[in-house]
Amino acid sequence: MSETAKPTAKPAATPRQKAHQLLQAVRGEINKALIGQQAVVDDVLCALLAGGHVLIEGVPGLGKTLLVRALARVFGGDFSRIQFTPDLMPSDVTGHAVYDLKSEAFHLRKGPVFTHLLLADEINRAPAKTQAALLEVMQERQVTLEGEALPVPQPFMVLATQNPIEQEGTYPLPEAELDRFMLKLAIDYPEAADEVNLVRQVTRSAQADALEVSQLRTLLQPKDVQILQKITSELPVDEQVLDYAVRLARATRTWPGLLLGAGPRASIALVRCGRAHAMLRGGEFVTPDDIKACAAAVLRHRVRLSAELEIAGQNLEHVIAQLLEQVDAPRL
Repeated sequence: MSETAKPTAKPAATPRQKAHQLLQAVRGEINKALIGQQAVVDDVLCALLAGGHVLIEGVPGLGKTLLVRALARVFGGDFSRIQFTPDLMPSDVTGHAVYDLKSEAFHLRKGPVFTHLLLADEINRAPAKTQAALLEVMQERQVTLEGEALPVPQPFMVLATQNPIEQEGTYPLPEAELDRFMLKLAIDYPEAADEVNLVRQVTRSAQADALEVSQLRTLLQPKDVQILQKITSELPVDEQVLDYAVRLARATRTWPGLLLGAGPRASIALVRCGRAHAMLRGGEFVTPDDIKACAAAVLRHRVRLSAELEIAGQNLEHVIAQLLEQVDAPRL
């Protein structure tokens, strides 16, 4: 008499697989609010996993602020928003000392920068000295007030939006600040089908012209993000892939038509973002394609076109595409 075959138990999911499943849920939740911008959503999640900051550029009305609000809703940590204006002072960002008449002593009043997610809205509406108030906290994860170094909560991420610099009333960001952004994302008009879906959903909303984010579920807590970042940082990177990332960044320094090349931060960002991209797609290791997928967002704000190429009608996206074609990628 044959024994009844017992069903085989499914193997338990690994931490990496659990992380991938959670990220897919987060991505799906954000896409409920931001329609037709899947690539931008993925890039922001890559920056979150890699512990980097993001600069999002686009004309008004494309959902830059909505994206950050949706991420803040899905993320259960603290969220602050600063509306950058020409009269904004650095102390309005970082905080300042306030004199208390009762105690006859100064007390530190922390600014909105002491948070997990910081939305710097229309950052290029403020002059350079106010923009520079973010330099220390973006690099060191701390703010010095009255000689005292105060750490900000972890994880910490700056998501800045800016209008195209050709628009009236904007100030270019200092190069030192631009380099501290891991990624610069260009958000464009949605496809026709996505725009139809967008209009359909917005016109059903109680608000005049905005999508609701209050219905989104909170799926992440600060400790969860730190665990995801640790798992991502441990994703294997072959030496050939690491060398490829460095060669891409170094190639920009001698590339014809580029006045300014990318520094070592670009090499680091390519590898960190490549790991995050591999994690987001559920990969077991980083491939050259993961590096390529991040290249434009990592490099576009770190290089500068020569006047000759601009006159000839070339743009950065075209030059970066040429660079990716001509710099040999390893075959794994």
